[in-house]
Amino acid sequence: MKVAVPKELKNHEFRVALTPAGAHEFVVHGHEVIVQRNAGAGSSIPDEAYVAAGARIVADAAEAWAEGDLILKVKEPIASEYALLRPGQTLFTYLHLAASRECTEALIATGVDSVAYEMVEAGDGSLPLLAPMSEVAGCLAPQVGAHHLMAGDGGRGVLLGGVAGVRAANVLVLGAGVSGMHAARVASGMQARVVLMDKNIEKLRAADQHFRGAVETVISNAYEVDQAVRTADLVIGAVLVPGAKAPRLISNEQVAGMLPGSVLVDIAIDQGGCFEDSRPTSHDDPTYKVHGSLFYCVANMPGAVPHTSTYALTNATLPYALTLANQGLKKTVSDDPNFAAAVCTVGGSLVPQQIAEAHGMSHVPIARALAGAGS
Repeated sequence: MKVAVPKELKNHEFRVALTPAGAHEFVVHGHEVIVQRNAGAGSSIPDEAYVAAGARIVADAAEAWAEGDLILKVKEPIASEYALLRPGQTLFTYLHLAASRECTEALIATGVDSVAYEMVEAGDGSLPLLAPMSEVAGCLAPQVGAHHLMAGDGGRGVLLGGVAGVRAANVLVLGAGVSGMHAARVASGMQARVVLMDKNIEKLRAADQHFRGAVETVISNAYEVDQAVRTADLVIGAVLVPGAKAPRLISNEQVAGMLPGSVLVDIAIDQGGCFEDSRPTSHDDPTYKVHGSLFYCVANMPGAVPHTSTYALTNATLPYALTLANQGLKKTVSDDPNFAAAVCTVGGSLVPQQIAEAHGMSHVPIARALAGAGS
């Protein structure tokens, strides 16, 4: 199979979908790897490293997409890439379709088979391909929050950890999943006063054991969230409903009652965001004000540390991508029902019910979609 790796086009997206070591694995298994020129440059991976691993460099995106049977990307295709998609091709990347009707419609219209990293499940229900980027985003959230709390960036001029005789900042983390736990760990390590909220009491028990009192855990409900938001210097939204839109946990009215210069970081923005006023931003224009508070809603946070993110991503995705290349989509789904949950479109049909519900569209069960695909 021809495996193609185009250069990412999303704003300030410097990650690449495959490392040279990953390319070498495909070659060892008899596949051809095609990498667009300078696709790895943003992650400090030169073209020469791919060539040494057995890959072939092509000049532009059109050539990479045209040759590839399996397209490996980091982020969802943007409008300029839609015309490069074609039937019979499999796209494997982060898609977050519940938050984008435009991309959903494009994948259906082009007839491409698409599989979403963030929806691949393990046997225990965890999301192994979302986890590494959730770890990175969780670690970054307190860092960017601390940066934007500085007065020069529009924040309230609070040092996250405080100093002797001065209170540390109050940090509220909503969601005790992978990203939330990492956000709480880093914020606590920066000596902030951290409250971690989740609806799942078992997750909070696990967090209590993990942090040994360094982080306060509180069950999440409307009352507790409202009370905590009032005194928070930094709020980190880290909630996730796999494949569906994130729930809205903080309203415009609640933001109006927050401390002037407080900061809200929405890790869930890829899935629509968990604050009422959230809208996607970019690395070159990351924040905007709502009432007196600053919102940070960059939709590809891990792109800020592309070298770390690229290697972490390939570590997780490579076994699945290699299976797709070795077996094809039909057999991969047949052998691994958990992988079936990640198939988004097949030959012009939308598969996941939760994405269809998010956009008021119809969907086709995976077995019927694959049966009609003919390959």
